[in-house]
Amino acid sequence: MAEMSVIWLRVAAALYSLGLLHAILTLVRRREHLFGVALGAFGLGSVFHFVSIIEEGIVNNRCPITNIYETLSMCSMLIVVVFLFVYWRYKAASLSVFIFPLVFVMALVATLGNPVSAWSSPVVRDAWLSVHIVLVLLGYAALAFTAVASVLYLFQERELKSKKPRKFYYRLPPLGTLDDLISKSMAVGFVLITLAVIAGCTWGFIELKTAWISQPKIAISFFTWGIYMVLVFLRTTAGWRGRKAAIMTVTVVAFSALTWAAHARLGTLFFKQ
Repeated sequence: MAEMSVIWLRVAAALYSLGLLHAILTLVRRREHLFGVALGAFGLGSVFHFVSIIEEGIVNNRCPITNIYETLSMCSMLIVVVFLFVYWRYKAASLSVFIFPLVFVMALVATLGNPVSAWSSPVVRDAWLSVHIVLVLLGYAALAFTAVASVLYLFQERELKSKKPRKFYYRLPPLGTLDDLISKSMAVGFVLITLAVIAGCTWGFIELKTAWISQPKIAISFFTWGIYMVLVFLRTTAGWRGRKAAIMTVTVVAFSALTWAAHARLGTLFFKQ
């Protein structure tokens, strides 16, 4: 990508990050007071984003969709335009919990099309990877906690429907308590996994240059994060509770296990290099 195009896109991604912050606060603390600021930053970011795309097209004298980075930039720009129109028309602010993180991550990855020379030091390299791994482990721990609560919810619901609950049923927390536990642990897990994705993208970009994004394990990671984000969106916006949310949580755990299996030897391999 052209140098100035990347600079404009990085400015846009920085502004989009306020949207990510708004989504995190909404999920973890149920506070939406940052939405006005995030929406303004989102709109301003779209201007810089548009300038980036135009700059790229003029410099290369073509439509800037010839590689995955340019395509991600264009797709995220289109998502921004659609969201701003939908918000202007329907005031659907709740969509921001899904759209803001998605656009930020897409724009961030799109900025990683120009390789950098190397890490400033091996210590920084190893520390950055360690942060990524710790965030992943914490996110998976929160997700596992969510899954356990979901399984207990499904079990307790089945016992209620049977009208003859077994003794173990009476030792379980109420359904409302389990549902609240699922919501909170799911939100914390999503925040941690999102931060892990951001840290992992940055580390892979510096370590492997632009080749990192072509690895299948990276695609699996993004797909799992996307499924997790859909779960969060359906729970916070569409009001999914109870059985539906519990079943989808277990599904996300299955995809997360697949992702972990794909990355099982990642840290060991890279630390040996």
